[in-house]
Amino acid sequence: MNKYLERITNGIFKENPTFIIMLGMCPTLATTTSSMNGLGMGLSTLAVLMFSNLVISALRKVIPERMRLPGEIVIVASLVTIVQLLIQAYVPSIYEALGIYIPLIVVNCIILGRAESYALFNGPLLSFCDGLGMGLGFTFALVIIGTVRELIGSGSIFGFRIIPEAYNISIFVLAPGAFLVLAMLTAIQNKLRLPSATNGDAVQSEFVCSGNCMGCFSDCKTENKEKEETV
Repeated sequence: MNKYLERITNGIFKENPTFIIMLGMCPTLATTTSSMNGLGMGLSTLAVLMFSNLVISALRKVIPERMRLPGEIVIVASLVTIVQLLIQAYVPSIYEALGIYIPLIVVNCIILGRAESYALFNGPLLSFCDGLGMGLGFTFALVIIGTVRELIGSGSIFGFRIIPEAYNISIFVLAPGAFLVLAMLTAIQNKLRLPSATNGDAVQSEFVCSGNCMGCFSDCKTENKEKEETV
């Protein structure tokens, strides 16, 4: 049971896709104008991550190698369509707020990244837990960024007013605010010498990004293949 719990906690803390690996920056910056929008995008991505990992892992020995990527994209696109229709039917306010960024989950590099580096080489349950952990980590990051932007820019958190309107700094709910908040949070990470893709001065970590994504995926594949052969 420990290995399943480890996959969940890794995605939240040790391998957080936003704060440590710096993946999925487009939805992170574009949809975090409020806490609720960040939560909506995070949970949508969480659902797709869990079930895409599960399905891709279950079919990993059935899908031919030459059809691997097209097959993964079809699976992810189908799941995103289901999530989009459910949000449109039951949470129309979130659907209107997130707009085009819901279908764009298909091309979120976190989704295909976990499929390529983990789900293809591990069992369905482990892959499901990996997707759950990464999705929770992504949701946590989006809610944190959205909360900071909403609090400073609108004076509220999840719609509840905290700061009087006269003290709001409206730029934080605009596009530049996303970069400012992410930069501030990253600067705090670097100051505390926490693992981060931007912190070259931190204690050397396997999670510090080298900028070579394909090389990273290749290393992950080689490592997982070696594990399979050992088992």
